[in-house]
Amino acid sequence: MPKVLIVAHGQPGDPGPQQQAVETLAASVAALLPGHQVRGATLAMPGALDVADNDTLIYPMFMAEGWFTRSELPRRLGLSGAPNARILPPFGNDPGLPTLCRDLIEQATAAQGWPMETTHILLAAHGSGRSRAPFEAVQKMAQDLLPLRVTCGFIEEPPYLADAAANLPAQSICLPLFATRAEHVTDDLPEALAQAGFRGITLPPVGMAAKVPAMIAETIRAAL
Repeated sequence: MPKVLIVAHGQPGDPGPQQQAVETLAASVAALLPGHQVRGATLAMPGALDVADNDTLIYPMFMAEGWFTRSELPRRLGLSGAPNARILPPFGNDPGLPTLCRDLIEQATAAQGWPMETTHILLAAHGSGRSRAPFEAVQKMAQDLLPLRVTCGFIEEPPYLADAAANLPAQSICLPLFATRAEHVTDDLPEALAQAGFRGITLPPVGMAAKVPAMIAETIRAAL
């Protein structure tokens, strides 16, 4: 039976809720992959990676390649007895993600009665002060969404989200490019948008979209 482990960052101060969230995601993916064993783990939950071995396929629930996916995740897998486990590109680099984001925007504009071509899209993301990879991943997404009108804003690097969201028209949609609903989504994002006086609508983080399990299942099926 093929074995798959979906790995998210988690929340070190309170690892339980995010561990439960990735386990729920894994169960949804498993339902679409009969005959596969699909589990979920976070780096924050002690011992969660111990279910992996060298035959386990790892799907990182991260938005970009970076230190966690290239260094910390392989190191932690090695400590858990799976140094040769195959690690797929992260969620943010999944080939199905641009189509999923466009579908979410199309659904949101239709619900509002807004034409897509006149709606402004705000891509809200984490960013990083140490690596260019998160910034470049969001810029690539913006290119993939052309010819839509797209602005990018970040929590941890310029252009900061509060600045990027300032003066956007009311016919705007904020799409949070986050894999999970953690503190950046629940606290930092709404605070920045409130500071900017953002008048548009804000969607749930892309990692919580209903079509995500099917997208991940398709990627895993192709990889196996």
